[in-house]
Amino acid sequence: MVEMNINEPWASTKEIAEHLGVTMETVRKWIKVGSIPCFRVGKLWKFKKSDIDKWVKSGGAEEGKQNA
Repeated sequence: MVEMNINEPWASTKEIAEHLGVTMETVRKWIKVGSIPCFRVGKLWKFKKSDIDKWVKSGGAEEGKQNA
């Protein structure tokens, strides 16, 4: 179960790319293969930085884990 801090603001794809030091295209690839924790709000993808940090620490962003 994912714990969310309701006071934590939602981040955009651009903000997450900057937070991780990767391109927006890389984030989009992770979204496409369903490997990155995100939520769709209308046409936009939104993220919680705390979820992204947990995902990175668990090895989710490792090279080769994506099937894109």
